[in-house]
Amino acid sequence: MAGNIHPTAIVEPGAQLGAGVEIGAYAYVGPAVVLGDGTRLHHHATVEGNTHLGAQCEVFPYALLGGKTQDLKFKGGNPGLRVGDRNVFREYVSVHGGTNDGEFTTIGSDNHFLAYGHIAHDCQLGSHIVASNYFGLSGHITVEDHVVIGGMAGVHQFVRIGAYAMVGGTAKLVQDVPPFMIVDGSPATVRTINKINLDRHGFTAEQVDRVKQIYRILYREGLNRTQGLEKLASHPQAATAEFQQMLAFAAKSERGLAPGAS
Repeated sequence: MAGNIHPTAIVEPGAQLGAGVEIGAYAYVGPAVVLGDGTRLHHHATVEGNTHLGAQCEVFPYALLGGKTQDLKFKGGNPGLRVGDRNVFREYVSVHGGTNDGEFTTIGSDNHFLAYGHIAHDCQLGSHIVASNYFGLSGHITVEDHVVIGGMAGVHQFVRIGAYAMVGGTAKLVQDVPPFMIVDGSPATVRTINKINLDRHGFTAEQVDRVKQIYRILYREGLNRTQGLEKLASHPQAATAEFQQMLAFAAKSERGLAPGAS
């Protein structure tokens, strides 16, 4: 049974509330919404559409989750939003549902989205992401696990951001960000490896050294992208997890990898 629901909140018939859910003053919960156990909606928060939130999420005032896609190709149907556990959506964050019938914007668990950020239709986000104030993710963006996105960074539609990467504040992303790297600038370029993030998440000295080798091959040896990836694939350590992760990411790239800084 739901926990504390303020008398001014609107919870539409059909909404499913888990145990211990809290809903603050003037918040709104739509009829197709599912809220997991222990999730809290602060005053004036809105969760609508075909939206499922997992357990222990927190939605701050004036955030909007599950809003209708802004994609002009929307033809109706029942797309939606699926969110995992323990996510925090700060003030005025907006997250839109998918565009096509039966498709979803998806967000993993343990993410923290700071105030005024936007996650557009059909984005696929992993877990343990921190996105700072005023960030903007266009449609169909993929963000892998343990990514940090700086304030006011803007990301072009269909761009992919690899695991453990960092996007600098005010950066403009138009190409894919490889795993483990820091990008910055407008348009964003790869500056170095994200060593602090790797250290924080328990990468060994040997693993960090392999990431450094990947960075040097792709961005410091004067090779074009094809040559660099071929050298990675033939490298004596090509079978290691870090090399394989980079090669797999590059193989799926449609917009191309972000260039190195000159």
